[in-house]
Amino acid sequence: MVKLTQGIKNVARFLFVTDLDNTFVGDDEALAELEQLLSQNRQEYGTKIVYATGRSPVLYEELKEEKNLIDPDALVLSVGTEIYLDKSNTPDSSWSEKLSPGWNREVVLSKTNVFSELYPQPNTEQGEFKVSFFLEKSLATRVLPQLESMLKESGLDVKLIYSSGIDLDIVPSGSDKGQAMQFLRQKWDFVPERTVACGDSGNDIALFAVGEERGILVGNARPELLQWHNENPANHRYLAKNICAGGIIEGLKYFGFL
Repeated sequence: MVKLTQGIKNVARFLFVTDLDNTFVGDDEALAELEQLLSQNRQEYGTKIVYATGRSPVLYEELKEEKNLIDPDALVLSVGTEIYLDKSNTPDSSWSEKLSPGWNREVVLSKTNVFSELYPQPNTEQGEFKVSFFLEKSLATRVLPQLESMLKESGLDVKLIYSSGIDLDIVPSGSDKGQAMQFLRQKWDFVPERTVACGDSGNDIALFAVGEERGILVGNARPELLQWHNENPANHRYLAKNICAGGIIEGLKYFGFL
């Protein structure tokens, strides 16, 4: 009987990874229900909860306090460039070591300096492995290819993440929410089929494109994510009808996690 119970627990246990703004957060009533469901599942089965957000540590703490978010088991912040485990205030060193090859922050700054269309985001949004700008959508189609070409010619191994029609993040090529999710999935020994990622915007594409993990696109997903979803159909991805946390609950039930 003990062995049977343990088997059920292993099946019920899953890795839950979610973006915050307009995904986990955005519908307070549904959020309260979802947090209760996740907390119960974590307590009973050992489910792991991960917040994967473009927010910096400063902006994350603001949102956590404002919405009284439940504590996650890990934080993936600054578009995947920083991972914090078990409430630590220091980024995980093994993840930072993975990002170092091919990255030079000073060279990135010198190359981006020639583009007057790029407006630096506040200092709180800059990181050791992240350089961030505001870039108007009307200018992006012209600027991004030029900038990407210039950075690669400098010998850097970086990528550009443009989302929400305004935010541009330049990060190491091995850094994004999807790679961070894989890092944690392997660290905690979850198979892809017992891993689910949730998102709403362009910088969440990495969560859905990295492997066979289950994906939930909330009903309020932005056009750039919907376009990618339509161009890259997959049975392990679900487009919810409900928005934000309500869409996540819908998706978790669809995949049988709840």
